[in-house]
Amino acid sequence: MTDVMILGTRKGLLIFERDDLAWRFRSESFKAQPVSHATLDSRTGTLWAAIDHGHWGNKLHRSNDLGVTWAEVAAPTFPESAIMFTGFSEGDEQRASKPAVVSYIWLIQPGGLDQPNRIYIGTEPGGLFQSDDNGETFHLVEGLWNRPEREKWWFGGGRDHPGVCSICVDPRDSRHVLIGISVGGVYETHDDGATWEAKNKGLFANYLPDGYAEFGHDPHFMAMSPSNPDVLWQQNHCGVFRSADSAQTWTDISQKGGPVYFGFPIALDAKDDQTAWVVPAIDAEYRVAVEQALCVCRTAARHGRPCARGCPRLMRSMSYSATRWTLTGGGWHLGRPPATCMCRTIGVIRGSAWVAISRRFIRSDLRRCKV
Repeated sequence: MTDVMILGTRKGLLIFERDDLAWRFRSESFKAQPVSHATLDSRTGTLWAAIDHGHWGNKLHRSNDLGVTWAEVAAPTFPESAIMFTGFSEGDEQRASKPAVVSYIWLIQPGGLDQPNRIYIGTEPGGLFQSDDNGETFHLVEGLWNRPEREKWWFGGGRDHPGVCSICVDPRDSRHVLIGISVGGVYETHDDGATWEAKNKGLFANYLPDGYAEFGHDPHFMAMSPSNPDVLWQQNHCGVFRSADSAQTWTDISQKGGPVYFGFPIALDAKDDQTAWVVPAIDAEYRVAVEQALCVCRTAARHGRPCARGCPRLMRSMSYSATRWTLTGGGWHLGRPPATCMCRTIGVIRGSAWVAISRRFIRSDLRRCKV
């Protein structure tokens, strides 16, 4: 069986494949174009890619032959009546508004196994879109968009507007979906998106007057445990949090005195709901690698509660680039110049052994030029 790794970058989409234990570069698509998200739908074999084109705007593409050929499909759009809010307000003052437009596609998420044509799209400025015909058409999930707290409590942080950046579909019940909005918080539906409730109890936001407010939290990325869907993890703007009761409550498991606090990616073990990996940065102000090196940290179960534990640092660099890591039973992968690496997670090693699978991304030769 062939393993496939899909790597979206700011300069195109790269695909690697592995037969037995040998990895090789397969193909490149969308050369020199920023790929905001790409995913392979395991239900249908369809490969999806969202392009953040600087001149032409957001584009959505799909491939039925693993990137050999691509077809563009219409990206989701807001109804003409939808409005988005800009800036901030104080007290009861209303925020300025304007017609809502999709300014960024954060992610593409297939629906449940019993919904073979369901596709979700998470966008900025906070719109969740749904398709039930495999992307031929999309509609806004208005039960979420029309939440009354959106005007006051959904706002931009690192970007100008809030974004739906996490979508978790319960494999036991496809009507049960949890999403993360940055900035807005975690929301849950049990009725296929008709109604939604905020699920932020236990989260803390140090940028709010009331850090434990019901809304206004910033889950950078949230993931559901494949082995136990009641367990969710999130790398938040203000720490790493875990829930063991399907987001009814959250527990802060950040590392006191250590690097595990601020970051963006989080990856989960496919078989162990007590194990996750994060890649922290220094903090919200200095979004660079800890001690000038990529720092990968793993949780470890102690007395029934996960605690943070550091893994080896790799590829010393001042820069910090993080994505949503992919984790399978055999390994998880990260891509960043000058190499794409694979972390073996088989046996007791659990992330302490790494191997470069490609060094194709930089030229090793320097050429002298006359000026």
